Amino acid sequence: MSLNRERYLALVTLLEQLRSDATTTQIVTLELRVRIASLQQFFAQQIVPLTDEDWRVQSYQTEMSKQLRLLEIDVMFLQGARQASTAQTRLQTISDRLTILIQYCDAILQPEMEGEK
Repeated sequence: MSLNRERYLALVTLLEQLRSDATTTQIVTLELRVRIASLQQFFAQQIVPLTDEDWRVQSYQTEMSKQLRLLEIDVMFLQGARQASTAQTRLQTISDRLTILIQYCDAILQPEMEGEK
């Protein structure tokens, strides 16, 4: 699990950095699109090939894939925002979606608690 764990930790780092940049700086939409494309590429190359027989992990990976696609759509909506308030709302949506992705990674990284109960 150590290689898998390292890859998920790297993904969490990328997600947290992107979330931080999207909420604390005036990030350029084009830069955001490029970074999300890079994030999707990392996910496709480093996370998807990981084999795990745990149905929980497979479910989280499926949800993460879906959230990444929705993130791309959120950025397109951000690009089309004409008012500052709309852009701020779109950035909050992007931040929330990144938080969900981080939570999915955290759930995968958590050891099974069922065995301890």
